[in-house]
Amino acid sequence: MANMQPEKTKMPEQDAKLRASNFEEVALGYTEEMAINEANRCIQCKHKPCIAGCPVEIDIPAFIKLISEGKHIEAYKKIRETNGLPAICGRVCPQEEQCEIVCVRGIKHEPVAIGRLERYCADVAINEGVGPITCKRHCGKKAAVIGSGPAGLTCALDLAKQGVDVTIFEAFHTPGGVLKYGIPEFRLPKALVQKEIDTLTDMGVEIKTNMVMGKILDIDDLKEMGFASIFIGTGAGLPRFMNIPGENFNGVYSANEFLTRINLMKGYLYPSHDTPIVHHKKLAVIGGGNVAMDAARCAKRLGADNVYIVYRRSEAEMPARNEEIEHAKEEGIEFHLLINPTEIHGNEAGDVTGMRLQKMELGEPDDSGRRRPVPIEGSEYDLELDAVVVAIGQSPNPLMRESTPGLKTQSWGGIITDEATGATSIPGVYAGGDAVTGAATVILAMGAGKDAARAMMDYMLNE
Repeated sequence: MANMQPEKTKMPEQDAKLRASNFEEVALGYTEEMAINEANRCIQCKHKPCIAGCPVEIDIPAFIKLISEGKHIEAYKKIRETNGLPAICGRVCPQEEQCEIVCVRGIKHEPVAIGRLERYCADVAINEGVGPITCKRHCGKKAAVIGSGPAGLTCALDLAKQGVDVTIFEAFHTPGGVLKYGIPEFRLPKALVQKEIDTLTDMGVEIKTNMVMGKILDIDDLKEMGFASIFIGTGAGLPRFMNIPGENFNGVYSANEFLTRINLMKGYLYPSHDTPIVHHKKLAVIGGGNVAMDAARCAKRLGADNVYIVYRRSEAEMPARNEEIEHAKEEGIEFHLLINPTEIHGNEAGDVTGMRLQKMELGEPDDSGRRRPVPIEGSEYDLELDAVVVAIGQSPNPLMRESTPGLKTQSWGGIITDEATGATSIPGVYAGGDAVTGAATVILAMGAGKDAARAMMDYMLNE
């Protein structure tokens, strides 16, 4: 019988005051009893809108039903039929904007906690140990995947399952892309990401690190090496800045740089482990997305006394997940809303000393549908700081487009592809994720990787 409890089963969390000083996971996960209770909230409706809301089309009602029956490993295997990274997606995908937003239970009350249930059965499976994924016999084809973020990992996984000999080329010294360098340890533990990557290598996928593609090798080189098809999933590594005075002072970071330093230089081991990360005391993060929340919450954990989110619109327009905003507030992050930076101040040594801010009010909607912020004359004020993190978005990595003649791109840098297949202007070359959009979520990037893998398979078999 369905559980008609109106609210989601609450997820246990670390106490806010405690977690603000460590990088351990904030959300602690469901117990078996909690998972079954939440699974019973699913009414197994006939239309199953949640499946259509999922970019990788997980059979959500089926895996939830298995959880309700206590068949947690079977539930995990059901998810893995279409999703290669369930433990990751259960933590960082915006389910509230995709599968959960169309949940029938959400019409009158809270939707089923699909993401929490996905995380639960993935964690159970990892802890108990599951066998390797079955792959078809080798088909005699080789494919190259450039980038080991969510799009690249998903594409490689789906190709390997079909018997393709896959090699991943990763620019950094460790695979994982944004899953490793961009998302903080307290939201997505590095060890968990590595376990998902190990699944790939156990399937025979080769990962070559320290390979800055477009510099070391290009598309023509890969073709000469015998790769029948190539996937470009190089992500969005080019940060955007505001172009205001003072952005060149010491202590001004792009969010990409700030989070990469913490994640790959093991700043998350602070304070028990020495790290080369600078420990700022008064830091402001410009932006209102998930990346801005991540940067602010990391700064707090690194010992900053005052951390500010500076956003030029109101909280209602913030693109960050509600959960991330609430967690940031609970941890003591101060929000300066309807505020726009106009200048960063510094001293003679070139170090940040503060920032000039201007109050805003909301006017008519802009092209994004959000109300446009309008400056309030005479409302400027100064905020004392020793660091500023700019988290206003990123553009696609430019190396592949600059080194690949004939690869068509948008004026802002995104690779132009067929929306359904990921096919680029070069036969046999496909692209997806942030390399195309500049702003894909993990699950959207994975969906693009799956679509490309299907198209690559067709191309190689009919070549």
